[in-house]
Amino acid sequence: MTKTDTAGAVRYRVTGMDCSACAAKIEATARLVAGVRDAKVSIASQEMTLRTENGTAPLPEVERSIMGLGYRLARIDADEDDGKVPDLSHVSPAYKRALWIVVVLNAGYGVIEIVGGFLAGSQSVKADALDFIGDGVISFLGLIAVGWGLAARAKAALLQGIFLGILGVGVLVATAYRVVVQHEPEAQLMGILALVGLVVNVMAALVLLPHRHGDANVRAVWLFSRNDAIGNVAVVIAALLVAWTQTPWPDLVVAVVIAALFLQSSFAIIRDARNDLSKAPSANPQQSKA
Repeated sequence: MTKTDTAGAVRYRVTGMDCSACAAKIEATARLVAGVRDAKVSIASQEMTLRTENGTAPLPEVERSIMGLGYRLARIDADEDDGKVPDLSHVSPAYKRALWIVVVLNAGYGVIEIVGGFLAGSQSVKADALDFIGDGVISFLGLIAVGWGLAARAKAALLQGIFLGILGVGVLVATAYRVVVQHEPEAQLMGILALVGLVVNVMAALVLLPHRHGDANVRAVWLFSRNDAIGNVAVVIAALLVAWTQTPWPDLVVAVVIAALFLQSSFAIIRDARNDLSKAPSANPQQSKA
């Protein structure tokens, strides 16, 4: 039986999100469906909670709309809150293997780009590396925690969000220091790292492509890749401007913008994780006994 309450709340597990922008897109799409009063998506627990006016009447349309964006949905049964094994039929072995490849590509190149950022003396390359690491971490969390309870997933996400937030603050602090020092980065190495990052994003999209069905889903895969590639293109442009102007300012400006966007996602993870913890049965003894 679907997890509902008297207010008409229905919960779904969402597969395919990699950033807070994905969560916002899903929420906006669900709220456009007639009969949906509210929709809340947690990037931390990879869940969506819908509140409807007419019971389950609008759910099929909500499901079609969101799956049309390229995400996968599975309703969460009430049994999951009782500690039983959740239904994981929506996550096939082949899809899990593809996600592992994406995790390795994103996190692995993120580490490489961090090292390259120090070698090139480029703050924007370091900031772009955070985007790769962030995508890898969120995908990894969604992959290993898919069978965990809400409280466990929320705690893991909270730790991940704090860690990623510390990394983002570190980039901003280093960028502020570089403003004082005014050290010009190595433009050629900046451009090379950003172009390789672009290739990695395309490879990740190609790995997931066989697991998206229908034209709308195929477009969604490329939209995800396009959004991640914006940071790479920005670094390439910054590298060209650094070489042209012979100043570090383009690199510093791009670094601040990328790091700020990354911190926004990190804060969203922490916020959602805290909300999920407050709703988890283990965090609410009275709810657990109900």
